Amino acid sequence: MAKRVSVDKWLFGSTLLLVFIGLIMVFSASAVMAGEKFGSPYAFFLRQLVWAVAGVGAMVVCMNIDYRKWKNQTLIYTLLGITLALLIAVFFVDRSHGAHRWIRLGAASFQPSELAKPAIILFLAFWLEPRIKTITDWKHTLLPAAIVTLMLVGIIVKQPDLGTGIACVAIASSMLFVAGMEMKYFGYAALAAILPMYWLLFRVAFRRKRMLAFLDPNADPLGTGFHMIQSLIAVATGGITGQGLMEGKQKLFYLPEPHTDFIFAVTSEELGLVGSVTVVLLFAIFLYRGIRAAVMTEDTFGRLLATGITAMVVVQAFFNVSVVLGLLPTKGIPLPFVSYGGSSLFMTLASVGVLLNITQQAE
Repeated sequence: MAKRVSVDKWLFGSTLLLVFIGLIMVFSASAVMAGEKFGSPYAFFLRQLVWAVAGVGAMVVCMNIDYRKWKNQTLIYTLLGITLALLIAVFFVDRSHGAHRWIRLGAASFQPSELAKPAIILFLAFWLEPRIKTITDWKHTLLPAAIVTLMLVGIIVKQPDLGTGIACVAIASSMLFVAGMEMKYFGYAALAAILPMYWLLFRVAFRRKRMLAFLDPNADPLGTGFHMIQSLIAVATGGITGQGLMEGKQKLFYLPEPHTDFIFAVTSEELGLVGSVTVVLLFAIFLYRGIRAAVMTEDTFGRLLATGITAMVVVQAFFNVSVVLGLLPTKGIPLPFVSYGGSSLFMTLASVGVLLNITQQAE
């Protein structure tokens, strides 16, 4: 039994700070839109606040549950079954924003793909731990892991949500790398992905437009390039210290979804380089402490869990910030802890609770 130590204060503190910054920026980015749509500038903020309180509560609960208790075959396969059922169920719900991604219950909504990420992490940690010594056995170790992961990813991409699908693949890849999978298998997987990725990016009309806009946004500044141009304007006008909280202009119906996908652009405009670098540094601290937890944990299951949860947060943060800065084509990936979105915030905070328990159990 590993020696029990105190919770990782750096990991815990950086998470809470990001949630706090997120609440402030959600209010700032959504107040005008919420006032126009719901008659109250606090509509989005209050919903996010409820999810944040629930998420922090879930994080504290998970933080006090021995992470080894999650290594339960019945629990994990039940979670996979529920996740699969919910991912399929969204196709029987009316589209929203041109996609089947949400299950709505009155005023609340839930995005099943947010459950898929921790489900994949738990399954891979459970599956790979007893097979570490046979990680080179592609038929009995790697293939089953790939089939389960790609089954969930395929349904997510079909919704369509390619960004979340890619994030799930990146999470799984990080866990397989830590488990010791040989680099040649990553090479084979990359080669096998070339044709599907080409089809998804260049043969699907709306994604092809996004790719062309990414390569040259000024070719159609009022059409496909509009979002990227407005995002870069927001970042550029922030300067060193920003325009001031609530003083940003790009959120006023220029930036699409300023409180979700482009909240980092609003942060950059209103809080400037100081604010945006602070957010990036908090994610860097999260990455370092997550890696540290994985390295210090002698238990293989805990190491794989820590790797997956850390990757889940950091990969999404990387994608979101890269899109805002024009380094990647537009994707619908939120900034963890910061972007508006209840199911994303709740599931991420609950997962961080598991990671915090791993730090308590590490030597």
